[in-house]
Amino acid sequence: MRHLGFVSLFALMIWVSHSCLAGCQKPAVVNLGAIFTFDSVIGRAAKPAMEAAISDINATPTILNGTHLNLFMADANCNVFLGSTEAFQVIEKEVVAIIGPQSSSIAHMISEIANGLHVPLVSYAATDPTLSALQFPFFVRTVQSDANQMIAMADLVHFYGWKEVIGIYVDDDYGRNGISALNDELDRRLTKAFYKLPLPVHFTQNDIISLLSQSKLLGPRVYVVHVNPDPQLRIFAIAEKLQMMTSNYVWLATDWLSATIDSFAPMNRTALHVLEGVVGLRQHIPESNQKKDFMSRWRKMQQKGFATTELNTYGLCAYDTVWAVAHSIDKFINDGNNLTFSSADKLNDTKTAEMHLEKLKVFDGGAILLKELLHTNFSGLTGQVHFSSDLNVVTSGYDVINIDKMALHIVGYWSGGFSVSPPETLQGTQNSHSEIDQKLHSITWPGGKTETPRGWVIADDERPLRIGVPYRTSFVDFVTELHHSHKIVGYCIDVFTEALKLVPYDVPYKFELFGDGRSNPNYGQLVKMVADDVFDAAVGDITIVKNRTKIVDFSQPYITTGLIIVAPIRNSKSSAWVFLKPFTVDMWCMTAAAFLIIAVVIWILEHRVNDAFRGPPRRQLVTMFMFSFSTLFKTFQEETVSTLGRVVMVVWLFLLMVITSSYTANLTSILTVQQLSSPITGIDSLITNSWPIGYQVGSFAKGYLSETLNIHRSRLVELHSPEDYERALRLGPDNGGVAAIVDELPYVELFLAKRTDFGIIGQPFTKSGWGFAFQRDSALAVDMSTAILKLSENGKLQDIHEKWFCKMGCPGERRRNSEPNQLHLVNFWGLYLFCGSITLVALLVFILRMVRQFVRYRRRQKQHCSPSSSVHSTSRCSQVIYNFFDFIDEKEEAIKKMFMQCEINPVPETPMSTAT
Repeated sequence: MRHLGFVSLFALMIWVSHSCLAGCQKPAVVNLGAIFTFDSVIGRAAKPAMEAAISDINATPTILNGTHLNLFMADANCNVFLGSTEAFQVIEKEVVAIIGPQSSSIAHMISEIANGLHVPLVSYAATDPTLSALQFPFFVRTVQSDANQMIAMADLVHFYGWKEVIGIYVDDDYGRNGISALNDELDRRLTKAFYKLPLPVHFTQNDIISLLSQSKLLGPRVYVVHVNPDPQLRIFAIAEKLQMMTSNYVWLATDWLSATIDSFAPMNRTALHVLEGVVGLRQHIPESNQKKDFMSRWRKMQQKGFATTELNTYGLCAYDTVWAVAHSIDKFINDGNNLTFSSADKLNDTKTAEMHLEKLKVFDGGAILLKELLHTNFSGLTGQVHFSSDLNVVTSGYDVINIDKMALHIVGYWSGGFSVSPPETLQGTQNSHSEIDQKLHSITWPGGKTETPRGWVIADDERPLRIGVPYRTSFVDFVTELHHSHKIVGYCIDVFTEALKLVPYDVPYKFELFGDGRSNPNYGQLVKMVADDVFDAAVGDITIVKNRTKIVDFSQPYITTGLIIVAPIRNSKSSAWVFLKPFTVDMWCMTAAAFLIIAVVIWILEHRVNDAFRGPPRRQLVTMFMFSFSTLFKTFQEETVSTLGRVVMVVWLFLLMVITSSYTANLTSILTVQQLSSPITGIDSLITNSWPIGYQVGSFAKGYLSETLNIHRSRLVELHSPEDYERALRLGPDNGGVAAIVDELPYVELFLAKRTDFGIIGQPFTKSGWGFAFQRDSALAVDMSTAILKLSENGKLQDIHEKWFCKMGCPGERRRNSEPNQLHLVNFWGLYLFCGSITLVALLVFILRMVRQFVRYRRRQKQHCSPSSSVHSTSRCSQVIYNFFDFIDEKEEAIKKMFMQCEINPVPETPMSTAT
């Protein structure tokens, strides 16, 4: 019994050892499957690329040494059903992984099969973002997802500032989900509108014509084309025939276009003339010696007939895909895993005798191989190949390409932001993706222009701009319909049409009246209809207020306005002495004294040297005061001769100029001032009292008074016309009328133009303006604002205002001023002090000079005259003073003669006056 146990144990050990040796033995052959469309832009490049990869792998001893890699290819024929059928046939060959498909729609179907049979599905061309969902755990992508590409495309749209975009796409999983990702990215960048225009999967020329004709009815002229590679470039060829490749248009394309162009033979590049100005994206592949060697090898393959097309990025991705799978299989085998398959119990239980589903087997090591694949990291033709956690290859960015003069030009790169340097050169540097640092080379757009296209048109003749216009029944000079003729006229309309002439493009439009024509419409509702897309814009006397700016965009204000108070007024009582009111009594007294002082000072300074100020006393007195008062009218006949006199006159005339100008201005103000008959002094007194207040129907004034100023609505009286204004103000608050009316300044000025019994109280207590309303983010609002500023600068805006409101004289504001502002002495004391100081200094200089001359004269008289005369020189002080004044009274020439005579002959002690 003991020997039997030993024998059994020994036999078990032999069996386990044999099993381990058999399990560790490398398989001689490993099968791979590949499903794609052979006859396609991508397939024609992918097929020879994968065959070259299989050949290289089998010839390389460092990978799968001793194991031969077989690749079974199946043609999907661009058909989901046929592709699925081919997938079953390939899986029957016990493949450990499937490469492909290139179609996202087929990939969705085969991914479900791969999930059930645990076979990794590795695609080099299916870019649908939804394939990265957790629903497909066995789907791996070696090409960049469209989720990443659409970020780049949205950044490109945002880089050039376009706010409205049209997306043309093929209506399958690839097109729908890609364009949906673009929509999400544009929303994040606050793009205003994104119009999606689908094409059938197998679209025809008529489909394209219909779609492009439909797109012309929309405003945007920025197109993003996301379809399958098309060697005939049908969309652009038809767009050219429809005159849609001009300078007004922008055409952007995803990487399908670059794959198509790269596949063209050099002699076929003439077909690129239909792509002039188109901008696209191409998966960025860094330059390397490995890539250059393969490109040389590809040309040899073309010469031998192994390749029938030029190499594109998808061909390079297909080559690297085979290598990635080979690396993962090599690691899988080296780790001691077995390539085994087992039957699926559920498939065996299914009664499918006709379909033979029992032949399908589950790959036991599928999950392990998938894990090894995701850890693969090697240098391939497309750069460093490794995968992220979402089963996508780590992106290297995109080239931004531009077709110009039938050649493809790289104008920049995108790797999270735009740069003119390749992404690999920026690695390890501080790469900033701020808008300021991003840049691209100059792009040639459709039409051959290098200026960035506007990217939109407001409207065309088939769909003109819908402009809402308020149908006013009062103050019709601003805007209204002319006698039911469907012709809209008014001040606001003229401003709009003149501004529109300065907009650098044609804007077809049509006016649509808003209102019933029986009373003024509600302007808040009109603005809301613009926000709700009932109207494209609104033109009229529309006040720019805070709550409206939240839902629409306004142009630059074309007229300044604000809420103002209107109340009854009466003219000031006339007075015969009104000319005295500009100055106070002390001011008049000081001014009169100044005239007298100047008269005396000028006479003193000029008497000795100016004959006009000499003569009989009566004559001198008249001359002195006439000269002084004539300076007021600048008609004085006498001229000042002495230097000191001229200095005093200059200062005096300056003071006189200031005084007369101030007097004239104040008198003018007093003669035009009006006094109010109402106790209302401003908005505060209007709030505190309980008087009824009038407002214009449809105006925002009602909401402002009740909501902002908290005036009870029962106090607010709705008025419809200027006649209602006048009647309510004349009745007054005690007789069923109103104490005052609150309205905007332009209406009030028009109301007061023909009425002198009412006037404006105080200043406007709000500040705002009138503008034209547009939908949010409307580019026309910006251009109209610029046009309005030009109208203001060239004077046209004022001309329009005068045309409508100055037919009988422009309305002026009537301001309240209960008491005239008289000018006081304190307003001019500095000027009087300055003038008085100069006058006093001049007078002191004159007196000192005279004293000096008189002393000299007396000394010489003592030295050269007789002794008897010296006796008289010692006479009393009064006599000296008398002699001094006689000396001053002498003319300057006479004094000089006396000096000379005193030196030659004796002369009497007292000089004889030559004149008195």
